Amino acid sequence: MAAWKIVLLFLSAFCGGTSVFFFKGDNHKTLKLVLAFSGAYLFGITVLHLIPDAYHGNDNLVGVFILIGFLFQIVLEQFSDGIEHGHMHKPKHDHVVFPLGIMVSLCLHAFLEGMPLAQGNQDQLVYGIALHHIPAAFALATVLLTNKQSKRNTLLFVTLFAVMAPAGYFFSNALSNGDIGNLQHYFNRIMGVVIGIFLHISTTILFESSADHRFNLRKMIAVLLGVAIALAGFIGEL
Repeated sequence: MAAWKIVLLFLSAFCGGTSVFFFKGDNHKTLKLVLAFSGAYLFGITVLHLIPDAYHGNDNLVGVFILIGFLFQIVLEQFSDGIEHGHMHKPKHDHVVFPLGIMVSLCLHAFLEGMPLAQGNQDQLVYGIALHHIPAAFALATVLLTNKQSKRNTLLFVTLFAVMAPAGYFFSNALSNGDIGNLQHYFNRIMGVVIGIFLHISTTILFESSADHRFNLRKMIAVLLGVAIALAGFIGEL
């Protein structure tokens, strides 16, 4: 994978997280539009690109791993409080607490997303992860600050989150090259897990980023734009 894609994965999360120092408040309208756009784009590339690719190898168990990924994301959100899709919650306490469950689950989530990038040309997946990590990192940084973490610690943990997707890629690439093991035959199943995660996240973003699940004009435009770009990328590969 080209070096600029690794840089993009890192910078999207890093810049998304550090932007919390410049935008005040947890109800920023621009963030909601970014969420709607990223959710629609994520759903679009999952349906148009990732699912067909995962079934290309005629592995009948791919669907099982898609279900596993979907359910696994539900379990992760019990610890992450939905930060993967931009949800931010105010703490119920006034003392310093490090949100360990949120940090661990979010890093594991990003690491898994990076693993399928080691197989073939995964441009659409790279863009999907990068877009999705912008609001996720912003939400993570907001949670860290509201839990009275220092700016220095917040920057450190945002950086740790930002390196997890590239780390997943490098780990999976080492596996596929036989440097650690030989798991190239299981890439479609790994992709299945990521597809399940993406399906859960994208649909949750689309239906929970507006009050009463209603779409206003601005959100509808953001959603249509996200789907249109995913469709354009799909048509361009035909």
